[in-house]
Amino acid sequence: MDDYRLAFELAPVGLVLSRHRTMVDCNQAVCEMFGASRDQLIGQSFRILYPSADEFERIGERIAPILNAHGHYSDERIMRRVGGRFAGQTFWCHVTGRALDRADPHAAGIWSFEDLSSRCPVKAELTAREREVAGLVMKGLTAKQTAKALGISPRTVEVYRARLMRKYGASSSVDLVQRLLTG
Repeated sequence: MDDYRLAFELAPVGLVLSRHRTMVDCNQAVCEMFGASRDQLIGQSFRILYPSADEFERIGERIAPILNAHGHYSDERIMRRVGGRFAGQTFWCHVTGRALDRADPHAAGIWSFEDLSSRCPVKAELTAREREVAGLVMKGLTAKQTAKALGISPRTVEVYRARLMRKYGASSSVDLVQRLLTG
């Protein structure tokens, strides 16, 4: 058991064990990434790691059927640092999770977090919906696929994508993805 605990603690990515979207354990990499101590994170809802309550709710609703169907989920999204000198700062994060019970995907899981800020800094102030659209654009989803994932119309996705292009000075969707990835 000590070997598993040591592997958990020294993993090169942040790891969190969860129950009902509440952190029940985490490793030091997560603490450093989010600028918080283990005591500040354990027992807390994942909500504190999101830029807004709406994003926490919408992403939770969006990933539940995927976890239910496949047992795992992964994406790149903007998260928020909790404490330290960068408290409140947003950053791009690669998040991967596995449900321990696919029939009840939020009941228990293990999640990994990888800070992408060194290669993908957040350069523009984005709204919650812009952050969601940006994350799906980075995955290569079309406007129609993004609309379906977010439960909005493709035209609305186009509006948000146009805003992102203006904010990042991008001339095309491909250019937008490149600028999102490189800041």
